Amino acid sequence: MLPGPAAEDLDLVTVLGALGEPTRLAIVVELAQCDELACGALLDGRIGKSTLSHHLRALREAGIIATRAEGTSKYSRLRCADLDSRFPGLLASILAGAPAAGSLGAATAP
Repeated sequence: MLPGPAAEDLDLVTVLGALGEPTRLAIVVELAQCDELACGALLDGRIGKSTLSHHLRALREAGIIATRAEGTSKYSRLRCADLDSRFPGLLASILAGAPAAGSLGAATAP
């Protein structure tokens, strides 16, 4: 697992700042629909690899996702339990108010 902050070190301003960016929110919405997803499969290739890598790093550093390597592939997952223990109900509220994954095409344009 690539390191991120411990649950008790998650910062609300940092988490909300990371989620305030439409592409990152789209990634979180997509990850919320599954346990884990290969990083290359996120957003169906609608953004470039380097841009996706940048957004995944921002989400990981904010403590929103965790990433693990398996061979040459990397897989990401939401840190739901850590976020819920630190900020109860926050992730559920954000996901409830977020646009559906299919309607994020315009928001993810570079």
